[in-house]
Amino acid sequence: MTFESDKSSYTVVSTLFSGDANACYVVRPTDDMDGRNFFIIAVKDHEIIRSLMEASGRIKSLEESQLVDAFSHGNEYILVFPYRQERPIDRFFEGDAYTLSQVEEIGRNLLMTCMTASLPFPMLYLLLEQSCINLARDGSTYLTFVVDLQALDLKRTERDCTVKCAEILRDLLSSKADQKNVSFELISRKCENNSYNSFTELYRDLQIAAMPVERVGFFIRIKSFFVRNADLLFGILFWVCVILGIVALVLLLTHVVWGDLPIFRWFINNFKNIGTESLQQ
Repeated sequence: MTFESDKSSYTVVSTLFSGDANACYVVRPTDDMDGRNFFIIAVKDHEIIRSLMEASGRIKSLEESQLVDAFSHGNEYILVFPYRQERPIDRFFEGDAYTLSQVEEIGRNLLMTCMTASLPFPMLYLLLEQSCINLARDGSTYLTFVVDLQALDLKRTERDCTVKCAEILRDLLSSKADQKNVSFELISRKCENNSYNSFTELYRDLQIAAMPVERVGFFIRIKSFFVRNADLLFGILFWVCVILGIVALVLLLTHVVWGDLPIFRWFINNFKNIGTESLQQ
C-alpha cells in the first residue's frame, strides 16, 4: 500500500493498528535513499478528520512541530510523524535501577517532551492516556503515535494534559517515595486536588523540588534561633528581671531595717579567720 502527497510517496512497511476510526502504519518514503521510516495515522472518521485538518493546519507552520506531513488520500486523512522504536515508559521504567536524581531527570525529560510536542491538546492527551510516552536507554523520552482515535476527546485542554502528565510523573517518583522525595510529595498533593492548569506550573514545581538545600551560616542560624524563639526568650528574660527586682527590693528593706546587709556580714565574718588564726589578734 502506498500513500501519495505533494511532498513524497510513502510505502507501508508494517501495520501497527487498525480500528474503526483510524489505522497506524510504519512507512518508508520511496524517494528516501537513507531508509528512514515514519509513522502514519490514516484517519477514517470524518468528524475527526475535520477537527484534525483544522488543528494540523495551525501546527504545520511551527518549526518544532513533530508533524512531518498532512494530506488527504481518498476518504482518509493522513498524518505523518517521525518513527522511533516503541519503548513504552510504563514497561521499560524500573525504579530500582535509578537514583532519585535520575528519576527526577526522567520526569523533567517527560515534561519537556510534552511541552515541545506542538500537537493539539486533544491529540497530546490521547498519547499520554494510551501510553505513547517512551523511555530511551539514556533516560530521554519521546512520543510514538500508535493510537486509537476512537477515544479522541476534542474538549481536552492544556489543563487536562498537564494533570495527566503530573499523574505519570507521580507514578514514576513513587518508586522513591521512601526517600526524602520533595517532588513526589508536592506533585502527589496537587494531583489529588487537580490543581495544575498549565505545563508551566508543573515545570516550576519540579524546579523548586530539585533545588538543593543551601548550607546556612553559623550567625544566620543563631539569628534564626532567636527569631523563632523570641516569645520564649522574652518570657524568660521577663521573669529573670522580676526575680532580680524582688531580690533587690529585699536587700533594700534589709539595709533599712538593720543598717547593713546580713548577707555581706556573713562573708566578712568568714574572712576574719584564715586557717587556724584570727585576723583580729
